[in-house]
Amino acid sequence: MDLTLSDEQRLLRESADRFVSETYTADHRRRIANDPLGFSAAIWKQFAELGWLALPIPEVYGGLGGGAIEIGILMEAFGRGLVAEPYLSTAVIGASLIAECGTEAQKQALLPKIADGSLYLASAHWERQARFDLGNVRTTAKKTSGGWRLDGQKTAVLDGSAAHQIIVSARIDDGKLCLFLMPQGTRGLALRDYPRLGGGRACNLELTGVELPADALLGDGGDALPMVEAVVDRAMAALGAEAVGIMQTLLDQTLEYTKIRKQFGRPLSANQVIRHRLADMAMQCDEARSMALRAALMANAEPVARSRAASGAKAKIGKCALFVAEQSVQLHGAMGVTEELDIGAYFKRLLAFETLFGGSAHHYRRHAALGGRAAQA
Repeated sequence: MDLTLSDEQRLLRESADRFVSETYTADHRRRIANDPLGFSAAIWKQFAELGWLALPIPEVYGGLGGGAIEIGILMEAFGRGLVAEPYLSTAVIGASLIAECGTEAQKQALLPKIADGSLYLASAHWERQARFDLGNVRTTAKKTSGGWRLDGQKTAVLDGSAAHQIIVSARIDDGKLCLFLMPQGTRGLALRDYPRLGGGRACNLELTGVELPADALLGDGGDALPMVEAVVDRAMAALGAEAVGIMQTLLDQTLEYTKIRKQFGRPLSANQVIRHRLADMAMQCDEARSMALRAALMANAEPVARSRAASGAKAKIGKCALFVAEQSVQLHGAMGVTEELDIGAYFKRLLAFETLFGGSAHHYRRHAALGGRAAQA
Protein backbone atom coordinates (compact mmCIF):
# COMPACT_ATOMS: atom_id res chain seq x y z
CA MET A 1 0.00 0.00 0.00
CA ASP A 2 1.37 3.40 -1.01
CA LEU A 3 1.00 5.79 1.95
CA THR A 4 2.83 8.67 0.28
CA LEU A 5 0.92 11.94 0.49
CA SER A 6 -0.30 13.46 -2.77
CA ASP A 7 0.82 16.94 -3.80
CA GLU A 8 -2.51 18.38 -2.61
CA GLN A 9 -2.19 16.63 0.76
CA ARG A 10 1.36 17.90 1.23
CA LEU A 11 0.24 21.44 0.47
CA LEU A 12 -2.58 21.08 2.98
CA ARG A 13 -0.17 19.90 5.65
CA GLU A 14 2.31 22.70 4.95
CA SER A 15 -0.34 25.44 4.97
CA ALA A 16 -1.97 24.11 8.15
CA ASP A 17 1.37 23.78 9.96
CA ARG A 18 2.38 27.29 8.92
CA PHE A 19 -0.94 28.86 9.95
CA VAL A 20 -0.99 27.12 13.32
CA SER A 21 2.63 27.95 14.17
CA GLU A 22 2.12 31.63 13.30
CA THR A 23 -1.27 32.03 15.00
CA TYR A 24 -1.57 29.78 18.02
CA THR A 25 0.92 31.22 20.45
CA ALA A 26 0.69 30.78 24.21
CA ASP A 27 -0.62 34.34 24.55
CA HIS A 28 -3.34 33.66 21.98
CA ARG A 29 -4.49 30.54 23.84
CA ARG A 30 -4.67 32.44 27.12
CA ARG A 31 -6.80 35.16 25.51
CA ILE A 32 -9.35 32.85 23.94
CA ALA A 33 -9.59 30.81 27.15
CA ASN A 34 -11.36 33.85 28.65
CA ASP A 35 -13.62 34.38 25.63
CA PRO A 36 -17.29 33.43 26.24
CA LEU A 37 -17.26 31.42 23.01
CA GLY A 38 -14.08 29.59 23.98
CA PHE A 39 -12.57 30.30 20.55
CA SER A 40 -11.98 33.11 18.04
CA ALA A 41 -14.77 33.88 15.57
CA ALA A 42 -12.25 35.81 13.42
CA ILE A 43 -10.02 32.75 13.08
CA TRP A 44 -13.08 30.66 12.23
CA LYS A 45 -13.69 32.94 9.26
CA GLN A 46 -10.08 32.40 8.24
CA PHE A 47 -10.71 28.65 8.34
CA ALA A 48 -13.53 29.23 5.86
CA GLU A 49 -11.34 31.38 3.59
CA LEU A 50 -8.65 28.70 3.59
CA GLY A 51 -11.22 26.09 2.53
CA TRP A 52 -10.84 23.99 5.68
CA LEU A 53 -14.53 24.16 6.61
CA ALA A 54 -15.46 23.00 3.11
CA LEU A 55 -12.94 20.17 3.20
CA PRO A 56 -15.24 17.33 4.43
CA ILE A 57 -18.36 18.56 2.58
CA PRO A 58 -19.34 16.98 -0.79
CA GLU A 59 -18.53 19.11 -3.82
CA VAL A 60 -22.16 19.25 -4.93
CA TYR A 61 -22.95 21.26 -1.78
CA GLY A 62 -20.11 23.74 -2.11
CA GLY A 63 -17.44 21.61 -0.43
CA LEU A 64 -14.13 20.11 -1.47
CA GLY A 65 -15.02 16.45 -1.00
CA GLY A 66 -12.07 15.63 1.23
CA GLY A 67 -11.83 12.36 3.11
CA ALA A 68 -10.60 11.08 6.45
CA ILE A 69 -6.93 11.34 5.44
CA GLU A 70 -7.23 15.05 4.67
CA ILE A 71 -9.18 15.62 7.89
CA GLY A 72 -6.44 13.77 9.79
CA ILE A 73 -3.74 15.98 8.27
CA LEU A 74 -5.62 19.08 9.39
CA MET A 75 -6.41 17.73 12.86
CA GLU A 76 -2.79 16.76 13.52
CA ALA A 77 -1.78 20.35 12.80
CA PHE A 78 -4.59 21.55 15.08
CA GLY A 79 -3.19 19.34 17.83
CA ARG A 80 0.20 21.02 17.59
CA GLY A 81 -1.41 24.39 18.27
CA LEU A 82 -4.11 23.23 20.70
CA VAL A 83 -6.70 24.75 18.37
CA ALA A 84 -9.96 25.45 20.23
CA GLU A 85 -12.22 26.33 17.28
CA PRO A 86 -15.25 23.97 16.93
CA TYR A 87 -13.93 22.14 13.87
CA LEU A 88 -14.74 18.68 15.22
CA SER A 89 -18.27 19.54 16.35
CA THR A 90 -19.24 21.55 13.25
CA ALA A 91 -17.22 20.42 10.23
CA VAL A 92 -16.54 16.78 11.17
CA ILE A 93 -19.56 15.63 13.22
CA GLY A 94 -22.29 18.13 12.36
CA ALA A 95 -21.64 18.28 8.62
CA SER A 96 -21.34 14.48 8.43
CA LEU A 97 -24.65 13.91 10.23
CA ILE A 98 -26.42 16.27 7.84
CA ALA A 99 -24.73 14.70 4.80
CA GLU A 100 -25.55 11.16 6.01
CA CYS A 101 -29.07 11.68 7.39
CA GLY A 102 -30.52 14.89 5.98
CA THR A 103 -33.01 15.33 3.19
CA GLU A 104 -31.86 16.94 -0.03
CA ALA A 105 -33.47 20.22 1.01
CA GLN A 106 -31.69 20.15 4.39
CA LYS A 107 -28.34 19.45 2.75
CA GLN A 108 -28.81 22.28 0.26
CA ALA A 109 -29.79 24.68 3.05
CA LEU A 110 -27.18 23.82 5.68
CA LEU A 111 -23.99 22.41 4.18
CA PRO A 112 -23.03 25.54 2.19
CA LYS A 113 -23.42 27.61 5.37
CA ILE A 114 -20.97 25.32 7.17
CA ALA A 115 -18.52 25.69 4.30
CA ASP A 116 -18.64 29.50 4.38
CA GLY A 117 -18.33 29.68 8.17
CA SER A 118 -21.75 31.20 8.88
CA LEU A 119 -23.19 28.18 10.71
CA TYR A 120 -21.94 26.61 13.94
CA LEU A 121 -23.28 23.15 14.80
CA ALA A 122 -23.19 20.93 17.87
CA SER A 123 -24.30 17.34 18.40
CA ALA A 124 -26.23 16.40 21.55
CA HIS A 125 -26.22 12.61 21.77
CA TRP A 126 -24.49 11.48 24.98
CA GLU A 127 -26.51 10.92 28.15
CA ARG A 128 -25.30 10.39 31.68
CA GLN A 129 -26.56 6.81 32.06
CA ALA A 130 -25.24 5.67 28.66
CA ARG A 131 -21.57 5.25 29.64
CA PHE A 132 -20.53 5.74 26.00
CA ASP A 133 -23.09 3.26 24.63
CA LEU A 134 -24.32 5.01 21.48
CA GLY A 135 -27.60 3.11 21.51
CA ASN A 136 -28.50 4.06 25.09
CA VAL A 137 -30.74 7.11 24.55
CA ARG A 138 -33.66 7.98 26.83
CA THR A 139 -34.54 11.38 25.39
CA THR A 140 -37.99 11.10 23.76
CA ALA A 141 -39.63 12.80 20.79
CA LYS A 142 -43.44 12.72 20.65
CA LYS A 143 -45.36 13.60 17.50
CA THR A 144 -47.72 16.54 17.98
CA SER A 145 -50.22 18.33 15.77
CA GLY A 146 -47.63 20.98 14.96
CA GLY A 147 -44.46 18.89 14.88
CA TRP A 148 -42.48 17.31 17.73
CA ARG A 149 -42.13 17.58 21.52
CA LEU A 150 -38.73 16.62 23.00
CA ASP A 151 -37.98 15.76 26.62
CA GLY A 152 -34.72 14.53 28.13
CA GLN A 153 -31.19 15.39 29.15
CA LYS A 154 -27.90 15.51 27.26
CA THR A 155 -24.39 15.83 28.60
CA ALA A 156 -20.95 16.84 27.28
CA VAL A 157 -22.26 18.68 24.22
CA LEU A 158 -19.12 20.04 22.57
CA ASP A 159 -19.36 23.76 21.74
CA GLY A 160 -23.10 23.69 22.40
CA SER A 161 -23.38 27.22 23.75
CA ALA A 162 -21.88 28.70 20.55
CA ALA A 163 -23.91 26.57 18.14
CA HIS A 164 -26.65 28.12 16.02
CA GLN A 165 -28.22 24.68 15.62
CA ILE A 166 -27.91 21.63 17.88
CA ILE A 167 -28.50 18.17 16.42
CA VAL A 168 -30.38 16.26 19.15
CA SER A 169 -30.93 12.50 19.17
CA ALA A 170 -34.18 11.12 20.60
CA ARG A 171 -36.34 8.00 20.55
CA ILE A 172 -39.69 8.27 18.79
CA ASP A 173 -42.77 6.19 19.63
CA ASP A 174 -41.73 3.09 17.65
CA GLY A 175 -38.31 3.05 19.37
CA LYS A 176 -36.27 4.27 16.42
CA LEU A 177 -33.46 6.74 17.06
CA CYS A 178 -34.02 9.97 15.15
CA LEU A 179 -32.14 13.26 14.89
CA PHE A 180 -33.68 16.72 15.22
CA LEU A 181 -32.37 20.20 14.40
CA MET A 182 -32.94 22.45 17.40
CA PRO A 183 -32.12 26.17 17.13
CA GLN A 184 -30.22 27.81 19.96
CA GLY A 185 -32.58 29.55 22.39
CA THR A 186 -35.56 27.29 21.72
CA ARG A 187 -38.23 27.54 24.42
CA GLY A 188 -37.93 24.71 26.95
CA LEU A 189 -34.16 24.33 26.45
CA ALA A 190 -31.97 24.93 29.51
CA LEU A 191 -28.22 25.00 28.90
CA ARG A 192 -25.38 24.85 31.43
CA ASP A 193 -22.10 25.88 29.87
CA TYR A 194 -18.63 25.06 31.26
CA PRO A 195 -14.98 25.10 30.11
CA ARG A 196 -13.43 21.88 28.82
CA LEU A 197 -10.19 20.55 30.17
CA GLY A 198 -7.45 21.60 27.77
CA GLY A 199 -9.42 24.33 25.99
CA GLY A 200 -12.80 24.92 24.40
CA ARG A 201 -16.23 24.70 26.01
CA ALA A 202 -19.03 22.17 26.42
CA CYS A 203 -22.47 22.16 27.99
CA ASN A 204 -25.24 20.02 29.43
CA LEU A 205 -28.77 20.31 28.09
CA GLU A 206 -32.15 19.95 29.80
CA LEU A 207 -35.04 19.59 27.36
CA THR A 208 -38.47 20.13 28.93
CA GLY A 209 -41.35 20.17 26.50
CA VAL A 210 -39.23 21.53 23.66
CA GLU A 211 -41.55 22.19 20.72
CA LEU A 212 -40.05 21.79 17.25
CA PRO A 213 -41.70 22.06 13.82
CA ALA A 214 -42.23 18.99 11.66
CA ASP A 215 -39.31 19.86 9.38
CA ALA A 216 -36.92 19.81 12.36
CA LEU A 217 -36.66 16.05 11.85
CA LEU A 218 -33.34 15.35 10.12
CA GLY A 219 -34.01 13.02 7.22
CA ASP A 220 -37.01 10.80 6.58
CA GLY A 221 -37.48 9.38 10.07
CA GLY A 222 -35.52 6.17 9.53
CA ASP A 223 -33.31 4.73 12.27
CA ALA A 224 -30.29 7.03 12.53
CA LEU A 225 -28.20 4.87 14.88
CA PRO A 226 -26.03 3.27 12.13
CA MET A 227 -25.19 6.74 10.78
CA VAL A 228 -24.43 8.05 14.27
CA GLU A 229 -22.04 5.12 14.83
CA ALA A 230 -20.30 5.79 11.51
CA VAL A 231 -19.89 9.51 12.22
CA VAL A 232 -18.56 8.90 15.75
CA ASP A 233 -16.03 6.37 14.40
CA ARG A 234 -14.79 8.97 11.91
CA ALA A 235 -14.68 11.59 14.67
CA MET A 236 -12.50 9.26 16.77
CA ALA A 237 -10.10 8.89 13.84
CA ALA A 238 -9.90 12.69 13.61
CA LEU A 239 -9.38 12.99 17.37
CA GLY A 240 -6.62 10.40 17.17
CA ALA A 241 -4.79 12.52 14.61
CA GLU A 242 -5.16 15.57 16.86
CA ALA A 243 -3.70 13.60 19.77
CA VAL A 244 -0.72 12.61 17.60
CA GLY A 245 -0.03 16.28 16.90
CA ILE A 246 -0.10 17.02 20.63
CA MET A 247 2.18 14.08 21.42
CA GLN A 248 4.70 15.07 18.77
CA THR A 249 4.81 18.62 20.14
CA LEU A 250 5.41 17.32 23.66
CA LEU A 251 8.23 15.13 22.37
CA ASP A 252 9.82 18.00 20.41
CA GLN A 253 9.63 20.42 23.33
CA THR A 254 10.94 17.85 25.80
CA LEU A 255 13.84 16.93 23.52
CA GLU A 256 14.78 20.59 23.17
CA TYR A 257 14.50 21.18 26.92
CA THR A 258 16.78 18.25 27.80
CA LYS A 259 19.43 19.66 25.44
CA ILE A 260 19.58 23.04 27.18
CA ARG A 261 18.78 22.09 30.79
CA LYS A 262 22.02 21.29 32.61
CA GLN A 263 22.66 19.35 35.78
CA PHE A 264 26.12 18.76 37.24
CA GLY A 265 27.67 20.66 34.35
CA ARG A 266 26.16 18.74 31.42
CA PRO A 267 22.83 18.62 29.55
CA LEU A 268 20.12 16.22 30.71
CA SER A 269 20.19 14.60 27.27
CA ALA A 270 23.75 13.44 27.91
CA ASN A 271 22.41 10.90 30.42
CA GLN A 272 21.72 7.51 28.89
CA VAL A 273 18.59 6.91 30.97
CA ILE A 274 17.10 10.19 29.69
CA ARG A 275 17.89 9.17 26.13
CA HIS A 276 16.08 5.88 26.69
CA ARG A 277 13.00 7.70 27.95
CA LEU A 278 13.04 10.03 24.95
CA ALA A 279 13.37 7.05 22.63
CA ASP A 280 10.37 5.43 24.32
CA MET A 281 8.38 8.63 23.81
CA ALA A 282 9.31 8.69 20.12
CA MET A 283 8.24 5.06 19.73
CA GLN A 284 4.86 5.77 21.35
CA CYS A 285 4.34 8.72 18.99
CA ASP A 286 5.03 6.52 15.96
CA GLU A 287 2.68 3.79 17.20
CA ALA A 288 -0.08 6.33 17.79
CA ARG A 289 0.43 7.86 14.34
CA SER A 290 0.13 4.42 12.73
CA MET A 291 -3.11 3.67 14.57
CA ALA A 292 -4.61 7.06 13.67
CA LEU A 293 -3.73 6.50 10.00
CA ARG A 294 -5.27 3.03 10.05
CA ALA A 295 -8.51 4.39 11.52
CA ALA A 296 -8.61 7.03 8.78
CA LEU A 297 -7.96 4.46 6.04
CA MET A 298 -10.80 2.30 7.40
CA ALA A 299 -13.26 5.19 7.80
CA ASN A 300 -15.38 4.03 4.84
CA ALA A 301 -14.99 0.27 5.36
CA GLU A 302 -17.88 -2.01 6.27
CA PRO A 303 -19.28 -1.23 9.76
CA VAL A 304 -17.57 -3.89 11.88
CA ALA A 305 -14.12 -3.34 10.35
CA ARG A 306 -14.53 0.43 10.57
CA SER A 307 -15.60 0.34 14.22
CA ARG A 308 -12.84 -2.07 15.20
CA ALA A 309 -10.24 0.19 13.62
CA ALA A 310 -11.71 3.26 15.35
CA SER A 311 -11.91 1.60 18.78
CA GLY A 312 -8.47 0.05 18.40
CA ALA A 313 -7.01 3.45 17.58
CA LYS A 314 -8.83 5.21 20.42
CA ALA A 315 -7.64 2.63 22.97
CA LYS A 316 -4.04 2.44 21.78
CA ILE A 317 -3.59 6.17 21.22
CA GLY A 318 -5.06 6.87 24.66
CA LYS A 319 -2.46 4.62 26.25
CA CYS A 320 0.40 6.08 24.19
CA ALA A 321 -0.74 9.65 24.86
CA LEU A 322 -0.80 9.18 28.62
CA PHE A 323 2.74 7.77 28.55
CA VAL A 324 4.11 10.64 26.44
CA ALA A 325 2.33 13.28 28.52
CA GLU A 326 3.57 11.88 31.83
CA GLN A 327 7.15 11.53 30.60
CA SER A 328 7.13 15.08 29.26
CA VAL A 329 5.93 16.54 32.56
CA GLN A 330 8.44 14.48 34.56
CA LEU A 331 11.41 15.38 32.35
CA HIS A 332 10.53 19.06 32.69
CA GLY A 333 10.53 18.70 36.47
CA ALA A 334 8.23 20.94 38.51
CA MET A 335 8.11 23.43 35.61
CA GLY A 336 6.03 20.93 33.60
CA VAL A 337 2.81 21.83 35.39
CA THR A 338 3.24 25.59 35.69
CA GLU A 339 1.51 28.26 33.57
CA GLU A 340 4.92 29.45 32.35
CA LEU A 341 5.26 26.46 30.02
CA ASP A 342 2.86 25.02 27.44
CA ILE A 343 3.51 21.47 28.63
CA GLY A 344 0.70 21.57 31.17
CA ALA A 345 -1.83 22.75 28.57
CA TYR A 346 -0.90 19.91 26.19
CA PHE A 347 -1.06 17.44 29.07
CA LYS A 348 -4.61 18.57 29.93
CA ARG A 349 -5.78 18.23 26.32
CA LEU A 350 -4.52 14.64 26.21
CA LEU A 351 -6.36 13.87 29.45
CA ALA A 352 -9.52 15.19 27.81
CA PHE A 353 -8.84 13.05 24.71
CA GLU A 354 -8.72 9.92 26.87
CA THR A 355 -12.30 10.38 28.10
CA LEU A 356 -13.92 11.92 25.01
CA PHE A 357 -16.15 9.36 23.24
CA GLY A 358 -15.02 6.71 25.72
CA GLY A 359 -11.75 5.86 27.42
CA SER A 360 -9.24 3.16 26.57
CA ALA A 361 -10.90 0.54 28.79
CA HIS A 362 -14.27 1.05 27.06
CA HIS A 363 -12.76 0.76 23.61
CA TYR A 364 -10.70 -2.33 24.44
CA ARG A 365 -14.00 -4.00 25.39
CA ARG A 366 -15.75 -2.69 22.27
CA HIS A 367 -12.90 -3.87 20.06
CA ALA A 368 -13.07 -7.34 21.60
CA ALA A 369 -16.85 -7.55 21.21
CA LEU A 370 -16.63 -6.47 17.58
CA GLY A 371 -13.94 -9.11 17.03
CA GLY A 372 -16.40 -11.74 18.20
CA ARG A 373 -19.01 -10.47 15.75
CA ALA A 374 -16.49 -10.55 12.92
CA ALA A 375 -15.52 -14.15 13.77
CA GLN A 376 -19.18 -15.25 13.77
CA ALA A 377 -19.72 -13.62 10.37
